[in-house]
Amino acid sequence: MDTTSTGADLLRELPDLLPAEHIVSINTPKEDIRSTRAYEWNGWRFRVPPGVFTPGATSRMVHERLLDNRIAVRGLTYAAMGVGLGAEVVAAGVAGAARIYALDVHEPSVRAARQHFEEFVGTDGVLVPVVGDLFDGLPDDTRVDVVTFNPPAVSQRVSDDPDVVRNICEGAGIVTRFFDQIVDRDLLSPGGRVYVALSNTADLRGIVAHAIDRGLLPAVEHRHDWHDGVVTHVFRFTGGNPA
Repeated sequence: MDTTSTGADLLRELPDLLPAEHIVSINTPKEDIRSTRAYEWNGWRFRVPPGVFTPGATSRMVHERLLDNRIAVRGLTYAAMGVGLGAEVVAAGVAGAARIYALDVHEPSVRAARQHFEEFVGTDGVLVPVVGDLFDGLPDDTRVDVVTFNPPAVSQRVSDDPDVVRNICEGAGIVTRFFDQIVDRDLLSPGGRVYVALSNTADLRGIVAHAIDRGLLPAVEHRHDWHDGVVTHVFRFTGGNPA
């Protein structure tokens, strides 16, 4: 699916925010984040250290698209925002990305991503691990061709655990700051693309409207209805003229 309607049309087509009670019930963590776990995908077995979340089905929408070239990164500079245990950097490395930034505010996640990249890809000099809030750890002159982000944009607080909040329910603000930094720092190379996975557990219209206001042009790369009220979109944003 690739819907390229105007920004106003796209905003009208987006589903309403789900009721708060439903959002909490489907996003309350089912795993023990304090334990050491394992995650298997595409024949790879990843170690999941304490404090690092196991990727879910929405994350796999991004990982699979990197691996099969629907999100094309071969020969390009790619930034994985909120890299977690690193499945997307492994996929991008196998897909032939020339340079990969593994970005996360959580140092154990960045360390796990680096270890998994070295184990499953092993290409010297391609991966650049970066610990920091959003893009804060990158040099000012950095330019990237492709960015992906499955943000913790759930609109309701589902836990008081800071690791759970960091991974699930920071809210819309983390995504609007993400877009602000992309524009203010002029991070995208000419023709650069930003892919963001969001569902109607977040303020979809507010987030997408903010991106449009900042001059980013939205399209729907993929839409998935989980038949439980949740509808997930993988959006593609490209540079445009400021509104």
